[in-house]
Amino acid sequence: MDNNEVKEEIFETSTPLPYFPREDTVTVIDLCSSDDSDVEENADRFEDSGSAYPNYNSGNPTGAKRARDSAFGGSSEVDTNHAKKLNVDELAVVLPEGSGQSIPPADGTHAIPADPCNVFRPTPPQPPPSSRTGSCKQFWKAGDYEGVSDGNWDITSGGLDHVRVHPKFLHSNATSHKWALGAFAELFDNAFDEVASGATYVNVDMLENKKAGNRMLLIEDNGGGMGPDKMRQCMSLGYSAKSKLANTIGQYGNGFKTSTMRLGADVIVFSRCPGKDGKSSTQSIGLLSYTFLRSTGKEDIVVPMLDYERRDSEWSKLGRSSLSDWDKNVKTIVQWSPFSSEEDLLRQFDLINDRGTRIIIYNLWEDDQGMLELDFDSDPHDIQLRGVNRDEKSIKMASQFPNSRHFLTYKHSLRSYVSILYLRIPPGFRIILRGTDVEHHNVVNDMMQTEQITYRPQYGVDTYSKDSDMSAVVVIGFVKDAKHHVDVQGFNVYHKNRLIKPFWRIWNAAGSDGRGVIGVLEANFVEPAHDKQGFERTTVLSRLESRLVQMQKLYWTTNCHKIGYAPRRYKPGSGSGYGYKESSPDPDGSDPSGMKTRASDKYYSSSYPNYNGSNAGSGKDGSLSLQEELRREKERSKALEAEVISARELIEEMTKEKNNLIELFAEERDRRDGEEECLRNKLEEASNTIDELLNKIKTLEGSKGPSWRR
Repeated sequence: MDNNEVKEEIFETSTPLPYFPREDTVTVIDLCSSDDSDVEENADRFEDSGSAYPNYNSGNPTGAKRARDSAFGGSSEVDTNHAKKLNVDELAVVLPEGSGQSIPPADGTHAIPADPCNVFRPTPPQPPPSSRTGSCKQFWKAGDYEGVSDGNWDITSGGLDHVRVHPKFLHSNATSHKWALGAFAELFDNAFDEVASGATYVNVDMLENKKAGNRMLLIEDNGGGMGPDKMRQCMSLGYSAKSKLANTIGQYGNGFKTSTMRLGADVIVFSRCPGKDGKSSTQSIGLLSYTFLRSTGKEDIVVPMLDYERRDSEWSKLGRSSLSDWDKNVKTIVQWSPFSSEEDLLRQFDLINDRGTRIIIYNLWEDDQGMLELDFDSDPHDIQLRGVNRDEKSIKMASQFPNSRHFLTYKHSLRSYVSILYLRIPPGFRIILRGTDVEHHNVVNDMMQTEQITYRPQYGVDTYSKDSDMSAVVVIGFVKDAKHHVDVQGFNVYHKNRLIKPFWRIWNAAGSDGRGVIGVLEANFVEPAHDKQGFERTTVLSRLESRLVQMQKLYWTTNCHKIGYAPRRYKPGSGSGYGYKESSPDPDGSDPSGMKTRASDKYYSSSYPNYNGSNAGSGKDGSLSLQEELRREKERSKALEAEVISARELIEEMTKEKNNLIELFAEERDRRDGEEECLRNKLEEASNTIDELLNKIKTLEGSKGPSWRR
């Protein structure tokens, strides 16, 4: 047994670090191997033989020992004749060399190359130095490590080779969330989907980590909870039963991992499930710790788990393998979690009541200045972001223009973002953020002079639609603060009640055109991307985008004068129908809104009060009048040149739109021609096949004719 000691770089605790012998097996979720029936058979064998542990609150150690011994084959040292210890091959998991112990070998075989995130430094009182990789507190740098390479690719699952999932994948997978509040949205979605199981609230709060002296993030709901199998699916990659259920948001089986790893390095989950009949209640604990995997140099994702089941009025431990595996899971979770003992872990279930899930994210990521990405201090009832998403000017404007508040603050304020995250909230469902309910908000209430337009997508021959009658009702109008000429515009695009594109700005005009126009629609006919912060780029989405641009331009052209902008003249012969030109509402060329109008509009309507044709060119007055006229002509020429440039830019924009449409039509035509050619070939092949069959039938009839006559 090695005598190495390991420096604990995350939590300061007087509890000595546990040592796990290498020959012990490990109960893990192998995120890279396929299911193996042998594992289920072994697990069933334990459960059938009474593998439940005694009540963890039992005050009778002797009786507890007997019950535990009985659960594992009659003695505390597991009898191999009754409860065979599962080895690596039987578990069908991938365990790199040295993964059965928390202290790497001292022979230097697990040397870690230097990297910018290696903040671990062995101290003189702890020889020999550990080769574990230290923690990195900045999210965008946390993937810069190599791990411990054991070079063992010979382990198979049920005789089949399979790929392995390195812990770095947890980090790279989470980088899909460029925006941290988008990661919160995934966790809200999971709680929102639990409404079907009776959830009435989701609560997000900040907790103090007494063990490490830092802050943690809490997300909890009182939904149906997760049983042992569902908990393992939650911790695994790609499992999602929601994609087959109606009215649920989740569909990829990836949101929990990406969102939690984006917010912090580690997450521990407590979940209590009443079971199908309400009598077979279970509760489970799962630890997904990037710090643990990184610091111990794991090359596979190891997830310690603990399960309990309710028997009568008492909770008993639910073993899936051996007693030593259970103890090892307990020690690993206690060592790498914010909790100091198994009893401390179990106290979390007292806060769940009879059902629900409690998620605690800790070792939250920091920015380059060493401060938490999440700001808990600016508002005691909110969680905000620091850095580029926070604009002090926008925050000040939000107090001045309340109807534009969500547009100005959603990028940095979780409360603002969550209030518009869902188009509809079920009656009685509460979203609680740091002790205060989030008030649901519909952006339509911030609009005036609204119009409704029904948009029906046009599907090409290459596009598959589950519902060809799908449509979207677009509500478009001016924000109520538009008369102040605030640069607020964009469309809130929802998918199945969930906001995917907040204030999607699709018309980027050079001047003030388009300001103040906002819209809301629910587009269930386009598919969201994996991070649910955008849509997959498809032909259907491109058509929707083009149509929304047209809607905004037409609405602006028709109504901009109502909020103080110079009216635009509609040109019926402009091809696209959106050619327009500013004109001044006043004879002197001034705009009542205080905004500058085009110089050409001014000079088109101006007269020359100092010019008099009767005395032009005669005397001093005539000379001055002629000079004034020449000066004005020069200014008019400059104004015309500026307008020509603007017209050219407009023509270029229209040309780009036309080319895009031409490309779309050409692409559809090519695909249609390809399909027609393919169908012709298939038809010809089918015809040839029919002819061949008919010839064979005739041949057979001819060969069998004499025998029939006999």
